[in-house]
Amino acid sequence: MQGIRWTGTVALVVVVATVAGCAKRNDTQFSTKDHECMSRAMYFESNRSSRDGMVAVGSVVMNRVASDDFPNNVCGVVGQRGQFAPGVMSKKMTEEASVARVSEAAAAVLSGERHPHTGNARFFHALYYRANYDNMHYVASAGGNAFYEKRHPSAVTQPTPVANREGVTGGGETVFAMDAPRQRRGLLGRMFGR
Repeated sequence: MQGIRWTGTVALVVVVATVAGCAKRNDTQFSTKDHECMSRAMYFESNRSSRDGMVAVGSVVMNRVASDDFPNNVCGVVGQRGQFAPGVMSKKMTEEASVARVSEAAAAVLSGERHPHTGNARFFHALYYRANYDNMHYVASAGGNAFYEKRHPSAVTQPTPVANREGVTGGGETVFAMDAPRQRRGLLGRMFGR
């Protein structure tokens, strides 16, 4: 009987420790793991863009955390298969200056900062990409990405990406922002938009 009681206690401690490391809906406390996951989303989706672009990506992550349609924690959202850049959870973040920038932006978003124009957007794509869906209501463009809400087609009033706006989030400076599609030359240019 003692062995069963001890094993049950150990199992409970393991479960509590595992759950405690993940930020849940409506929590105000975020772990270093949440910060790492948010930083990774920003780094691989917008690290070469503006602070506004990074905060907008972070706002989408937090909108997904708050939604019943997605995992209820930061790492669950960022690591969800097929939703963010390939390798977002496994590739190395190698650019030191970018790591510092995304770390600051991630901390700000986890502390409550949101991009003022993303609203309830839970989706985004590269600004130069043109999708042929009739349920995409665009709310913001920042850092080379277009942010949108999925709506019933009759409720879509902005069916194309809005003009790119920068300088609307607090702190940091705009390092790079893209208003229009860039010329993409060669194989690497077509693959990476450079």
